[in-house]
Amino acid sequence: MMMCEEKRHVRQQVLTDIIRRRRSVFADDYLDMPVPEVIIREILTNATWAPTYKMTQPWRFIVLQDSQRAPFGEYLAAYYRKRLSATEWSYSRHERARLYPLKAPCIIVIIMRCNTKIDIKEWEEMAAVCCAVQNMALTCEAYDIGAYWDSCDACIAYARENWLAENEQCLGFFYMGYYDRQNYCSAKKRTDIDKKTTWLY
Repeated sequence: MMMCEEKRHVRQQVLTDIIRRRRSVFADDYLDMPVPEVIIREILTNATWAPTYKMTQPWRFIVLQDSQRAPFGEYLAAYYRKRLSATEWSYSRHERARLYPLKAPCIIVIIMRCNTKIDIKEWEEMAAVCCAVQNMALTCEAYDIGAYWDSCDACIAYARENWLAENEQCLGFFYMGYYDRQNYCSAKKRTDIDKKTTWLY
Protein backbone atom coordinates (compact mmCIF):
# COMPACT_ATOMS: atom_id res chain seq x y z
CA MET A 1 0.00 0.00 0.00
CA MET A 2 2.82 2.39 0.86
CA MET A 3 4.49 1.70 -2.49
CA CYS A 4 1.24 2.49 -4.34
CA GLU A 5 0.92 5.79 -2.47
CA GLU A 6 4.51 6.71 -3.32
CA LYS A 7 3.99 5.92 -7.00
CA ARG A 8 0.80 7.94 -7.06
CA HIS A 9 2.57 10.89 -5.46
CA VAL A 10 5.38 10.68 -8.03
CA ARG A 11 2.89 10.64 -10.91
CA GLN A 12 1.02 13.59 -9.47
CA GLN A 13 4.22 15.56 -9.01
CA VAL A 14 5.43 14.79 -12.54
CA LEU A 15 2.11 15.93 -14.02
CA THR A 16 2.07 19.10 -11.91
CA ASP A 17 5.64 19.93 -12.96
CA ILE A 18 4.82 19.46 -16.65
CA ILE A 19 1.73 21.66 -16.41
CA ARG A 20 3.48 24.44 -14.51
CA ARG A 21 6.67 24.41 -16.61
CA ARG A 22 4.79 24.71 -19.89
CA ARG A 23 5.34 28.06 -21.58
CA SER A 24 4.83 29.46 -25.05
CA VAL A 25 8.26 29.30 -26.69
CA PHE A 26 8.44 31.20 -29.97
CA ALA A 27 10.26 30.16 -33.12
CA ASP A 28 12.99 32.79 -32.70
CA ASP A 29 14.29 30.64 -29.83
CA TYR A 30 14.25 27.31 -31.66
CA LEU A 31 17.42 25.42 -32.42
CA ASP A 32 18.21 24.08 -35.88
CA MET A 33 17.17 20.54 -34.94
CA PRO A 34 14.39 18.46 -36.51
CA VAL A 35 11.63 16.99 -34.37
CA PRO A 36 11.59 13.23 -35.08
CA GLU A 37 8.46 11.91 -36.77
CA VAL A 38 7.92 9.36 -34.01
CA ILE A 39 7.60 12.21 -31.49
CA ILE A 40 5.31 14.23 -33.76
CA ARG A 41 3.08 11.18 -34.03
CA GLU A 42 3.07 10.82 -30.24
CA ILE A 43 2.13 14.48 -29.84
CA LEU A 44 -0.75 14.13 -32.30
CA THR A 45 -1.90 10.83 -30.84
CA ASN A 46 -2.08 12.40 -27.39
CA ALA A 47 -4.11 15.23 -28.91
CA THR A 48 -6.76 12.72 -29.96
CA TRP A 49 -7.24 11.62 -26.35
CA ALA A 50 -8.79 14.96 -25.44
CA PRO A 51 -12.38 14.95 -24.17
CA THR A 52 -14.88 15.16 -27.01
CA TYR A 53 -18.63 15.47 -26.57
CA LYS A 54 -20.54 12.60 -28.25
CA MET A 55 -17.17 11.33 -29.48
CA THR A 56 -17.29 13.56 -32.54
CA GLN A 57 -13.48 13.95 -32.42
CA PRO A 58 -13.69 17.23 -34.36
CA TRP A 59 -9.95 17.72 -34.89
CA ARG A 60 -7.85 17.40 -38.01
CA PHE A 61 -4.16 18.18 -38.39
CA ILE A 62 -1.80 19.06 -41.23
CA VAL A 63 1.94 18.81 -40.58
CA LEU A 64 4.16 21.36 -42.37
CA GLN A 65 7.86 20.53 -42.55
CA ASP A 66 10.87 21.10 -44.78
CA SER A 67 9.91 22.68 -48.13
CA GLN A 68 6.30 23.28 -47.00
CA ARG A 69 7.34 26.07 -44.62
CA ALA A 70 8.74 28.54 -47.17
CA PRO A 71 5.46 29.03 -49.11
CA PHE A 72 3.72 29.88 -45.86
CA GLY A 73 6.45 32.41 -45.05
CA GLU A 74 5.99 34.09 -48.43
CA TYR A 75 2.23 34.18 -47.89
CA LEU A 76 2.63 35.56 -44.37
CA ALA A 77 4.80 38.46 -45.56
CA ALA A 78 2.58 39.25 -48.55
CA TYR A 79 -0.60 39.08 -46.44
CA TYR A 80 0.47 41.89 -44.14
CA ARG A 81 2.15 43.91 -46.89
CA LYS A 82 -1.28 44.21 -48.56
CA ARG A 83 -2.99 45.25 -45.34
CA LEU A 84 -0.50 47.54 -43.61
CA SER A 85 1.07 50.80 -44.69
CA ALA A 86 4.70 51.04 -45.72
CA THR A 87 5.42 52.71 -42.39
CA GLU A 88 3.80 49.93 -40.40
CA TRP A 89 5.21 47.15 -42.56
CA SER A 90 8.88 47.95 -43.02
CA TYR A 91 11.30 45.88 -45.09
CA SER A 92 12.80 44.37 -41.94
CA ARG A 93 9.36 43.28 -40.67
CA HIS A 94 8.57 41.87 -44.11
CA GLU A 95 11.75 39.80 -44.21
CA ARG A 96 11.31 38.63 -40.63
CA ALA A 97 7.78 37.39 -41.42
CA ARG A 98 8.92 35.73 -44.64
CA LEU A 99 11.70 33.79 -42.91
CA TYR A 100 9.96 33.17 -39.60
CA PRO A 101 8.33 29.79 -40.44
CA LEU A 102 11.74 28.46 -41.48
CA LYS A 103 12.86 28.74 -37.87
CA ALA A 104 10.32 26.11 -36.80
CA PRO A 105 11.21 22.56 -37.84
CA CYS A 106 7.56 21.58 -37.53
CA ILE A 107 4.29 23.52 -37.80
CA ILE A 108 0.95 21.81 -37.28
CA VAL A 109 -2.21 23.29 -38.75
CA ILE A 110 -5.08 22.96 -36.26
CA ILE A 111 -8.43 22.33 -37.93
CA MET A 112 -11.87 21.98 -36.39
CA ARG A 113 -14.19 19.78 -38.42
CA CYS A 114 -17.81 20.44 -37.42
CA ASN A 115 -20.00 17.37 -37.39
CA THR A 116 -22.89 17.63 -39.85
CA LYS A 117 -24.79 14.54 -38.69
CA ILE A 118 -25.09 15.20 -34.96
CA ASP A 119 -26.82 18.15 -33.32
CA ILE A 120 -23.94 19.64 -31.38
CA LYS A 121 -23.05 23.25 -30.57
CA GLU A 122 -20.02 24.75 -32.29
CA TRP A 123 -18.48 25.86 -28.99
CA GLU A 124 -18.47 22.25 -27.80
CA GLU A 125 -16.51 21.20 -30.88
CA MET A 126 -14.15 24.12 -30.45
CA ALA A 127 -13.64 23.27 -26.77
CA ALA A 128 -12.65 19.73 -27.75
CA VAL A 129 -10.06 20.99 -30.23
CA CYS A 130 -8.69 23.40 -27.62
CA CYS A 131 -8.29 20.49 -25.20
CA ALA A 132 -6.49 18.56 -27.94
CA VAL A 133 -4.05 21.43 -28.42
CA GLN A 134 -3.41 21.56 -24.67
CA ASN A 135 -2.54 17.86 -24.81
CA MET A 136 -0.09 18.68 -27.59
CA ALA A 137 1.48 21.48 -25.56
CA LEU A 138 1.90 19.30 -22.48
CA THR A 139 3.37 16.45 -24.53
CA CYS A 140 5.85 18.88 -26.07
CA GLU A 141 6.85 19.99 -22.57
CA ALA A 142 7.37 16.38 -21.51
CA TYR A 143 9.71 15.93 -24.51
CA ASP A 144 11.57 19.21 -23.83
CA ILE A 145 10.19 20.72 -27.02
CA GLY A 146 9.19 24.36 -27.20
CA ALA A 147 5.79 25.14 -28.68
CA TYR A 148 3.17 27.83 -29.09
CA TRP A 149 -0.23 28.27 -30.69
CA ASP A 150 -0.44 31.08 -33.28
CA SER A 151 -3.94 32.16 -34.30
CA CYS A 152 -3.01 35.18 -36.45
CA ASP A 153 -5.28 36.18 -39.34
CA ALA A 154 -2.69 35.14 -41.92
CA CYS A 155 -2.59 31.58 -40.54
CA ILE A 156 -6.36 31.29 -40.75
CA ALA A 157 -6.47 32.72 -44.27
CA TYR A 158 -3.65 30.48 -45.53
CA ALA A 159 -5.41 27.35 -44.29
CA ARG A 160 -8.74 28.51 -45.71
CA GLU A 161 -7.23 29.05 -49.14
CA ASN A 162 -5.44 25.71 -49.23
CA TRP A 163 -7.03 22.93 -47.22
CA LEU A 164 -10.41 23.56 -45.63
CA ALA A 165 -13.65 21.81 -46.48
CA GLU A 166 -16.98 23.61 -46.13
CA ASN A 167 -17.57 22.31 -42.60
CA GLU A 168 -14.07 23.12 -41.34
CA GLN A 169 -12.38 26.04 -39.60
CA CYS A 170 -8.70 26.65 -38.96
CA LEU A 171 -8.02 27.50 -35.31
CA GLY A 172 -4.37 28.42 -35.88
CA PHE A 173 -0.90 26.99 -36.36
CA PHE A 174 1.03 25.12 -33.66
CA TYR A 175 4.77 25.80 -33.87
CA MET A 176 7.25 23.30 -32.39
CA GLY A 177 11.02 23.14 -31.97
CA TYR A 178 13.81 22.29 -29.58
CA TYR A 179 15.34 25.19 -27.67
CA ASP A 180 18.03 25.92 -25.09
CA ARG A 181 16.08 25.09 -21.94
CA GLN A 182 18.93 25.88 -19.55
CA ASN A 183 19.27 29.47 -20.72
CA TYR A 184 15.63 30.14 -21.55
CA CYS A 185 13.72 32.31 -19.12
CA SER A 186 10.06 33.32 -19.10
CA ALA A 187 8.95 36.11 -16.78
CA LYS A 188 5.25 35.35 -17.17
CA LYS A 189 3.40 34.69 -13.93
CA ARG A 190 -0.02 33.31 -13.03
CA THR A 191 -2.53 35.12 -10.83
CA ASP A 192 -3.03 33.44 -7.47
CA ILE A 193 -5.96 31.01 -7.56
CA ASP A 194 -7.68 32.73 -4.62
CA LYS A 195 -8.15 35.81 -6.80
CA LYS A 196 -9.85 33.75 -9.48
CA THR A 197 -12.04 31.44 -7.40
CA THR A 198 -15.28 31.83 -5.50
CA TRP A 199 -15.97 29.12 -2.92
CA LEU A 200 -19.64 28.38 -2.20
CA TYR A 201 -20.52 26.23 0.79
